Amino acid sequence: MDTILIVDDNQAVCDALALMLQLHGYKTHTCLSPDVALELVKIHDIALVIQDMNFSQDTTSGEEGKSLFYDLRRLQPQLPIVLITAWTQLDIAVELVKEGAADYMGKPWDDAKLVNSVSNLISLHTLSRENSQLQRVDNQRMVAIKDADLCGIVFASGSMQRSVDLALQIARSDVSVLITGPNGAGKDKLADIIHANSPLKNKPFIKVNIGALPMDLLEAELFGAEAGAFTGANKTRIGRFEAADGGTLFLDEIGNLSLSGQIKLLRVLQTGEFERLGSHQTRKAKVRVLSATNAELAVDIREGRFREDLFYRLNVIELELSPLNQRQDDILPLVSHFIGPDFRLNKQTQGALLTHTWPGNVRELENACKRAVILAPSKILTAADFGLVAELLTSEPLATEPEHDIRGGGMREPAQEKTVSDPALKPEPAIEPTSATPRGQDSANISANTRAGASISVIDKASIQAELDKHHGVIARVAKSLGLSRQALYRRMEKFGIDK
Repeated sequence: MDTILIVDDNQAVCDALALMLQLHGYKTHTCLSPDVALELVKIHDIALVIQDMNFSQDTTSGEEGKSLFYDLRRLQPQLPIVLITAWTQLDIAVELVKEGAADYMGKPWDDAKLVNSVSNLISLHTLSRENSQLQRVDNQRMVAIKDADLCGIVFASGSMQRSVDLALQIARSDVSVLITGPNGAGKDKLADIIHANSPLKNKPFIKVNIGALPMDLLEAELFGAEAGAFTGANKTRIGRFEAADGGTLFLDEIGNLSLSGQIKLLRVLQTGEFERLGSHQTRKAKVRVLSATNAELAVDIREGRFREDLFYRLNVIELELSPLNQRQDDILPLVSHFIGPDFRLNKQTQGALLTHTWPGNVRELENACKRAVILAPSKILTAADFGLVAELLTSEPLATEPEHDIRGGGMREPAQEKTVSDPALKPEPAIEPTSATPRGQDSANISANTRAGASISVIDKASIQAELDKHHGVIARVAKSLGLSRQALYRRMEKFGIDK
């Protein structure tokens, strides 16, 4: 409940204002003099002040109210102040409004007008105060990021910002961190940030991709092996735990670790002790373990493929990374970073890049950018240069629906000739597709999209709802499956009253 301070030398006025405001849900304090008003502002959390301009009998100059106004501004510069008086001095009113007075009213006042003004001013003051708090937090965060080593990461989305902020926050501790997210989304980059900003940044940082190592050699890689421990082991091998002693060990694709390896890893995390393969000598290593996985470890635990006790040892803090198609604000900054300053994108290319679902995430995007830079015939990159011909076709407005004209706010028919005549939109036959689809399937995919676009007029509410349920509400995927542009899909959803 917001508190309003009423300052007037007439008790009847104070009582009338207080009653009116209390009936509208406000708490009030009243006083008869400026000195008491200043003390109340110091003690209480006041949301707004309604003050008279004259406090001495037979005084009409307004100087007392003016003095109180400036004293209140010095105490709380952002506090809304409504000036109210039976004697209107226009020059003082203009001066104080210029200095920040929120409103100026004469007596007798209009109840409805005064209550409306109070409500609006308090709402604005609350928003301003919240914005100031957010700005302070954001400034503190920017200072922290400015002094941090971000290891060259490029991002612009709020989702990635939160992940980076959390990585920097937990970097200072020595707890185990489990980084989860799809392949190619940047889990290893977050691990780099955690180590680079930790007290161990000058110590060893060893990375192990468990998914890339043969199962029969995995334990030897992690814990080491004595000469002769297995066929081909001609000399003693130091394991990654020994190599990372005193520093950080990053275990990527931790879900692929065998059950026997999980038992040994659990022991190391609990006691710091392990043995090399072929040796009975117990060794010790002090290592901070970061791990990452794209697997659903909760499912693996239920099915007996992953130890629950190891999961809780690794997952002291979980850092979840979203797929790239849920971080669309990151796509164009990443593209700009990957293609460099010598290349540019046209509008159609930007739309195609944003429409593509990027199943391979940042890794796929980086590879597409490298391919485009190498094979593009000009410095202005087209969707075809990225292998996104299908996305270009489906991202254009469809002939069956008029398009909003962004210049005039009206409706216009799509200019189909532009797609044919613009050389930037013609696919380059030498460009390879960015996905894993074989070259021969490109024309089939385009034909399928064209056929889907030809039949969109029969798409009904039930079809759209079914696709939304199937793709869990991901608009880009639903639009692609229906052969629509995202704009056309949104228009149909609005037409049918479908709420995503």
